[in-house]
Amino acid sequence: MSEEAFRFSKSNRTLIAVLLIIPMVLLFIGVYGGLMQTLFRAGIIQSDPFVGGDYYKGLTFHGVLNAIVFTTFFAVAFANALIPYSLKKALNSKVAWTSGILMLVGSVMAAIMTMIGEATVLYTFYPPLKAHPLFYIGLTLLVVGSWVASANWVPMYLTWRKENPGKKTPMAVVGLFTTFIVWFIATLAVAVEILFMLLPWSLGLVDEINVMLARTLFWFFGHPLVYFWLLPAYVMYYVFMPKISGGKLYSDMAGRLVFMMFVVFSIPVGTHHQYMDPAISSQWKLLHGIFTFAVALPSLITAFTLAASLEYSGKKNGGKGLFGWMWKQPYFDKEKWFFAYLITGLLIFIFGGIGGIINASYQMNTIVHNTAWVPGHFHLTVAGPVMLAFLGGSLYLISQFMNKEVRLKTWALFSPYIYTIGLLIMSYGLKIGGLMGMPRRTNTGASYANPDSILYQADWMVYINLTVVGGVIMFIGIVMYIASFFTTVFSKSKEGEPVVTFPISEPLHDEPAPWLRNFKPYIVIAIILIVLSYTPVIYDVLQATYGGSPPFSPDSPVPLR
Repeated sequence: MSEEAFRFSKSNRTLIAVLLIIPMVLLFIGVYGGLMQTLFRAGIIQSDPFVGGDYYKGLTFHGVLNAIVFTTFFAVAFANALIPYSLKKALNSKVAWTSGILMLVGSVMAAIMTMIGEATVLYTFYPPLKAHPLFYIGLTLLVVGSWVASANWVPMYLTWRKENPGKKTPMAVVGLFTTFIVWFIATLAVAVEILFMLLPWSLGLVDEINVMLARTLFWFFGHPLVYFWLLPAYVMYYVFMPKISGGKLYSDMAGRLVFMMFVVFSIPVGTHHQYMDPAISSQWKLLHGIFTFAVALPSLITAFTLAASLEYSGKKNGGKGLFGWMWKQPYFDKEKWFFAYLITGLLIFIFGGIGGIINASYQMNTIVHNTAWVPGHFHLTVAGPVMLAFLGGSLYLISQFMNKEVRLKTWALFSPYIYTIGLLIMSYGLKIGGLMGMPRRTNTGASYANPDSILYQADWMVYINLTVVGGVIMFIGIVMYIASFFTTVFSKSKEGEPVVTFPISEPLHDEPAPWLRNFKPYIVIAIILIVLSYTPVIYDVLQATYGGSPPFSPDSPVPLR
């Protein structure tokens, strides 16, 4: 498929703009919270003024707004744009707006409860930390809204299939359907946790809660959530990146295989987050560890396929020799600024992926589990390829759907490079500090840099300072991006009737691969693996836990009765 123009209704263009602008504001608040966390840890500030000095409230804001709210809104907005464009079908506006309103209302509810101190439960929000019922209801509305959005694309796709028998589904549609298949399966578990455990507990209908069961249900959702974040970035890598670089996608079959592998392997991996939990037998932890290594395979295939695609475009553009193609990429082309967000994310993901394999190893996990290594790894994956692809995608979408020229293009171009430098510095400080024992998510009322604190270690200081330097550089990169984004939003629209275009890549090798044209067998295999991997885990948890836990506040050692 080549780059073609497509007209969206005014209602749908407005909706997609709303789904991008509002979470961008929330994202900046969350990024600000991350900067405050870094400065606090280094002793540069004594408290976070935005959240009234509450360390854990700031940490909750940073995690929930950045990792859950912003990512969900972008994924829905991106799919609302790219699926109709790829299928050349109109989006049902009423259903789309219903989903958007549900997501917006839920996000505002959760944000307000966090702001007033009634939901200081961190990004993971599992007990015994307890939030106000409205926080859980808000998260539920966010998830339900995303379900409604994904259901809206199914009739459109089925109609396209009837009209195009035997034709391959566009790669973008395959990737985005994969994204929301993984999301739907994963969120079923967290929906059970919220509706049948957390909400009754928060409402006072029950006094205690089975913490281990709640943790297990959360991580059924929590690690597949990573792939829900990552898959829209993969769509951009496969569908946009080769075209932007001036070439073609090396293998159409490889891209489709990668998406089907994510359907199969994304879910039965969550227990590797629970290696330290005693209620789960070691053999089931081993099984989830093996599946975690298996899910690295699609990333390795992606690395090869995208490298081959870029090599093709580089040589087509005049690159000579073994590595000459690398210098023929549009790294600093202002008219192809989108490429900068994709290539920097890919480079960061090399380091993030290697760290993920380390975390999946039981022996290494026992060393790094509760240290700063984990946020160092987490930022290399989520704050790297996911964040950068979503930022680049948001700016591209807002310019297309608001019919505007991107403003401050130089700032937009250099933002991902500056951000990447900061992220690598910060993550290095966190990871090496973590290997030296520097803990994560721990607050004693004083920073790691205060000699009077029980957390103070002189050997950590150089790495704490690195996190500050890196965090400040990252923040500068984000400010440059935000300036470009909102300057574009408030700029004058272009003349003429608005049309939308996407840089859709053509395949260099367009293999038939009929076995990759249907999601059904892969969904069935995924369900079988989930049953085999989680049934014994849930059984172990229920057999090994007795009674429950009362709620606790992270700022008080006293149980809340």
